[in-house]
Amino acid sequence: MKSTYLPLFEQMTFKNGIELKNRIVMAPMTNFSSNEDGTVSETELSYYSRRSGGVGLVITACVYVSPNGKGFHGEFASDSDDMIPSLQLLAATIKEKGAKAVLQIFHGGRECPINLVPNGDVVSASAVASEQNAGVTPRALLDEEIESIIRDFGETTRRAIEAGFDGVEIHGANGYLVQQFFSPHSNVREDRWGGNIENRLRFPLAVVDEVKRVVAAYAEKPFLVGYRFSPEEATTPGITMSDTFRLLDELSNKDLDYLHVSLMDFWSLPKRGAEETKTRMQWIQDRVGHLIPIIGVGSIHTPEDAVKAIDIGIPLVAIGREIIVEPDWVEKVQEGRESEIKTTLSKDDQDRLVVPTPLWQAIVHTPGWFPLGD
Repeated sequence: MKSTYLPLFEQMTFKNGIELKNRIVMAPMTNFSSNEDGTVSETELSYYSRRSGGVGLVITACVYVSPNGKGFHGEFASDSDDMIPSLQLLAATIKEKGAKAVLQIFHGGRECPINLVPNGDVVSASAVASEQNAGVTPRALLDEEIESIIRDFGETTRRAIEAGFDGVEIHGANGYLVQQFFSPHSNVREDRWGGNIENRLRFPLAVVDEVKRVVAAYAEKPFLVGYRFSPEEATTPGITMSDTFRLLDELSNKDLDYLHVSLMDFWSLPKRGAEETKTRMQWIQDRVGHLIPIIGVGSIHTPEDAVKAIDIGIPLVAIGREIIVEPDWVEKVQEGRESEIKTTLSKDDQDRLVVPTPLWQAIVHTPGWFPLGD
């Protein structure tokens, strides 16, 4: 291995004692491939097994915590104890390859397709449609329903503990329900859950508190709790970097184990609420990186890209599409075979790469998803 890549292979120890063998994370990626009943499919297990040998940490695709939170066809579930055996299979599959396993927990809110929600009753913080799901105006959740969903996040955390996962990641990014409560675009409530930024923070922070409470009550060994967030929204009104700084200040006081930034480009500059003198990642690292570990992500293709990210102080880097195209990305870097890393796909690669058919179809039919070779 080249000496310049050594920082990627340093061990990482979280404050609760959980150790990672290296600084590379498999990013959470929806694969659309679970069974109709919400259980993990055999093809998903094979897909994760193929990719869990090199990375230090695997963050799974998101699981929905409530029956009305399913955001995708083929998403696996965690909304009842019936799902625990399925979750156990996934946790064991990842961990037996040597990676730590974190379950990403989620509610889709207004982004849920109407045909995936019981009685078509799509819900959110307020009755405001999104640009991505513009044909569906959600129903504003009642106070008692909000409290129920908060408890659902806790119940899913208990199931993750019982299933043998090493942690959970609260999905507060990409425009889903936790972010919908924080956003001034999707949250126009006038009660304790909306209005000023203090009230818009109430739901995300209540979810964190409930998850932490459940971990303290049920986990018999160290268990990670992370939080993923999107720094900005394109809409006006929408989340700005200054709003995100306030969120980060609050989260850094919650005894979380890490924060996971959701970005398409690791090196992107802020649009609103911070100067363009630094990238979003640099602003975030400078703000709270000394208080809590940050996972960075976004178009990290090569080992050089990953080292460059580590060099700004980010302790963990997540790779997504690259580990689909090249399941042995980490191993090839570690063994000095980085020149053998595949950078293109061919339409005959599905079986070799162990990619479930629904995910493969999404890849080959999405222009620009990844370069297609011969």
